[in-house]
Amino acid sequence: MSEARSATSLPRFAFRGVGIVVAVQVAVATAFSSRYGFHRDELYYVAAGKRPDWGYTDQPPITPLLARLATATLGDSPAGLRVVSTLAGAATVVLVALVAREVGAGRTAQGVSAAAAALSTYVVVVTHMLSTTSVDMLIWVALGLTVMRLLRTGDGRWWVAVGTIIGVGLANKWLILVLVSGLAIGVLACGPRSVLRGRWPAAGAAAALVPAAPIMVWQAVHGFPMLTVASEISQGDGPENRILFLPLQFVYLSPVLVPVWIAGIVWFWRSRWGRAFAVSYPVICVELLVLGGKPYYSLPMLLLLIPAGTEPALRWLSRGRPAVRRGLTGVAVGVGVVLSLVVGLPILPPNALNGPVLAINKELGEQYGWPEFAATVARAWREVPEGERATAVIFTADYGQASAIERYGPEYGLPAPYSGHMSYSDWGPPPDGMTGPVVLVGRNPGRFTGCRVVAVNDNGIGLKNEEQGTGVSVCSPPDGPWSRIWPTLRHFYH
Repeated sequence: MSEARSATSLPRFAFRGVGIVVAVQVAVATAFSSRYGFHRDELYYVAAGKRPDWGYTDQPPITPLLARLATATLGDSPAGLRVVSTLAGAATVVLVALVAREVGAGRTAQGVSAAAAALSTYVVVVTHMLSTTSVDMLIWVALGLTVMRLLRTGDGRWWVAVGTIIGVGLANKWLILVLVSGLAIGVLACGPRSVLRGRWPAAGAAAALVPAAPIMVWQAVHGFPMLTVASEISQGDGPENRILFLPLQFVYLSPVLVPVWIAGIVWFWRSRWGRAFAVSYPVICVELLVLGGKPYYSLPMLLLLIPAGTEPALRWLSRGRPAVRRGLTGVAVGVGVVLSLVVGLPILPPNALNGPVLAINKELGEQYGWPEFAATVARAWREVPEGERATAVIFTADYGQASAIERYGPEYGLPAPYSGHMSYSDWGPPPDGMTGPVVLVGRNPGRFTGCRVVAVNDNGIGLKNEEQGTGVSVCSPPDGPWSRIWPTLRHFYH
């Protein structure tokens, strides 16, 4: 692959091959989008989208706003909501193919890069359900592509696109700053540093501020709660994340693709303009290890490395005894694809998830049993004397429980729930006039007394998710006005 092509001499884009990959990807994702049900985080995004703001305790506004747009236009259903994640996944695959073109790969390698991305476990999981990661993955790849174009051509005008993408990324998830720092260190260490001169970097910074400034102001006014959330999650999950981080780099995307992205690192290291990308991946990994970040946080970077390694991998397959190499590779790819689909999509019956599937992707288990959960809370609600229900309160341990009751509770005659977890705390306490019993869902935060368990959640199939076995209690009224005790109920880590 030539590394010094002009923009006009890049290979032709593989419209047909990439189009076929994307069409199959969208068809498969859509076919399984309505199976099982909402994920707890999806229910939370829908709840947040109904309360639009410039920010939330644990996230910027883009994903909740997309959730609101999707459910308002396509229906309040998993299938309607997940159109957003499906489109984000498809756009990511197209951008991966454009990255392959950017590094000089021909149409065959572009199509293979697109297929490798679309069939990787990480992309299958992220494309199936809406999350901040669905959008973040797309933004990382878009930013990587524009930075490649900037470094390869030296055209400073690309700074405006780079800055705009960074700003949009900050309006969705601040993890984009990890990629920015990794690339910045790579450019400073390895060049080409000429792109840092002139007026265009300042123009890029100004472009980033346009979408990001309102979010930053909101966070500053509210005491930067996202930093508090990140700190508490790091303290709680950090040790486990650090232990698993390196091994899961070789698993989460797909073990089959490990030689490809390693070849991509080698290609970028040998490239005159691309060495910053070879350096940025280990820098990002070190940063996330220090911060205690989750192992999948770095995976979008691997999607940027795969296209540079695809053509070398294809050449390797044609050497020596190509029939044997291709046969063994075909078996490995076939096994990898099956594992990606089974682990990433709700293909199996829900009662077959317990075991290896949930061990790899516990998010599938969080997509089942929410109506049954709401019915359990309704059974507990009926234990409250009818004359006291007008002033009784449903209080949950976390946002998933509250969001599920908000979504499914009206079908069972339940009132709006309250919670001290994440943004539900910001959405306010019950009125002080609510002096009746408390229906407590899950863990007692220590402020409620006289509690007796009146119902235990059972999803009916023994699926081991977070809510299986959750107890619901009826407790005495709180020992003071809700407005006074509310700050003591606020918490971030669950």
